[in-house]
Parts: sequence; C-alpha cells; structure tokens
Amino acid sequence: MTAAAREHSLDLTNHVAERTGASRRAVQAALRRLVDAQWLRREGSRSRPVYHPGALRQVARSYTLYGLQEDIPWQRDFAPHFELPRHVARMLQHGFTELLNNAIDHSGGSSVTVSLRQTPSHVQLLVSDDGCGVFDKICSSFDITDAQHAMLELSKGRLTSQPEAHTGRGLFFCSQLADVFDIHANNTAYQRRAWEASGWQAGRALPRQGSSIYMAIALDTTRSLDQVMEAWSLAGDGIEFDHTRVCLRLLAGPGQALDSRAQARRVAARLPSFKRVEISFEGVEDVGHGFTDELFRVFARARPEVELVPTHMTPRIAALVASARKG
Repeated sequence: MTAAAREHSLDLTNHVAERTGASRRAVQAALRRLVDAQWLRREGSRSRPVYHPGALRQVARSYTLYGLQEDIPWQRDFAPHFELPRHVARMLQHGFTELLNNAIDHSGGSSVTVSLRQTPSHVQLLVSDDGCGVFDKICSSFDITDAQHAMLELSKGRLTSQPEAHTGRGLFFCSQLADVFDIHANNTAYQRRAWEASGWQAGRALPRQGSSIYMAIALDTTRSLDQVMEAWSLAGDGIEFDHTRVCLRLLAGPGQALDSRAQARRVAARLPSFKRVEISFEGVEDVGHGFTDELFRVFARARPEVELVPTHMTPRIAALVASARKG
C-alpha cells in the first residue's frame, strides 16, 4: 500500500478497486482503517481525497537473482517510498545493497525477497534468499566443521569466499550499523544487539532453507556510516579496516571452558589481517593455561605486529593472560 499511495495518490480508491475487484465502498472503508492505523495519510476534500504514505510504511519485492544488480531495486522500488533522516537513509542504503549483493554473489540461490518497513521509531530490513545458507557457505569455503566456528570467523570481519572480487567487509559493517541484527540460515541463528556488550549470541532459528538477514536501525540514532567505518580504522579515517573484536563466547558453549591450544588457534586464524584485535572474554567463565599460552605467548610472539587487547576478564583470567605474556 505504501508504493500504491505514492504512485496513485489522487486515484487510490479506483486503483485498489481495479486491482482487487472490491467495491468502491469496501475500498473506501479499508482506506479509512489504514488511515486510522497510520499506514496512510489523507488530505484534500471528502469528494477528492489525496492519499500519501503514513508514518507506517512497507514495501516488499521478490526478484530472480540471475542478472540482478543490487542498486536498481534500491533506487527504483524502495528509496522513493520512505522518508528517513539523512544519516539513517545512508546507513540503510549501505546495508540494503550489501545484503542484496551477498545474496546475488554468494548464496547460489535462484530468488530473493526484500522487505523494508518504516515505523515511527525504526526502519527494518529483511533480505531472504533460497540459497545454500551463509554458514554452510563459510564452512565449505574455509574447511570449517560447524556453524559456531563459521560465526566466529564471520564476526571477525574481512571474510570472503571471493577475495578477488570482495573485501569481506559487508556483513561485518552491516551488523555494526544496526541496532538489531539477526542472521538466520538453515536452522541456525545468531543475533547482535548494539546496546549489549556481549556482542554476538546464539538466537532462535527460523525453520527454512537459505539465509534470512534482518537489520533494524532506530530513527533517532546518532550513529552514522562514517562513524562506524572510522571506529574500526586505527587511523580514525574509515579507510582501512585494521581493527576488530573477537567475542570468545562464540567459541565456548554455555558452562564450557576455553582450555585447548586448538581453540586458541581458531581464535588466531586470520588475525594477521588486522593490526589491533580486541579479545573479549565477556561471558567466558574459565580458560586454561594451554589456551592463554597459545594465544598470548605463541601467537603474540610469532606475529608481534598484531596488537592483542584482552577485555572483560575475570581476575583469574587476567592473571593467566599476564602469566602467558611473561612466558
């Protein structure tokens, strides 16, 4: 209805009646309900109403992936129908085109559905494809055995199965732009909430094949695309992506310790791509000597150009890290 109200503002009643086969009286009653619910805004006289999209807006479209170019749906089918603060619109455009491009280039599917909704407080984007699923794609491309470790790698950023054509920034920065970010793929789900220090956590999965990625941005956010890019650039200019964070709770299940050198090597994988890495122990209750020694002595000495910054440590974990660094 959002697109119809914008494209047929002067003759919306006739347009809906023709499309649905409903009587004019029934359509007029339905439009009144939509006005009351804030899906539409009405102006003009009683006999010549003029309709506009209301505070609530939604557009949903499905596309064949073959030959699809991600900027065209944004420019043609979505952007004209929404009124957003300038900085929010810029973040949304970035997220929209990145997520749609991921479906085009990486999903291996045949179709994608995009839904964009605006409420008085948020703008919400959902991109769903019928492909292989993001976690299965990562596992097959990087010889990873399970979705949990795939999410660990994805959370670091700079992960791509096509390095000749992509930088691996897309999903990482989309998640940082959003207040709410959910990834659902083949009965596995992870979520990130901007206001929670814990970072990525396991979520409740949708029972479907393929990937569904949801992001929501508050309309009153002070966050901007430039600020997010700059936060992960040591120079503070947003050009290089050389700073990241690893949330160790993605590696340790509830109540499990990080005890092995193998776990530490998984954490260290691809860290030489960055200059500074925050190692967050938030939610991790216990670690072993082997884990801390492998990460903070063996790896740290082998790759001194990578600055490891442990955070959210318990006193015992801090003591183990300090001991490993003394070596």
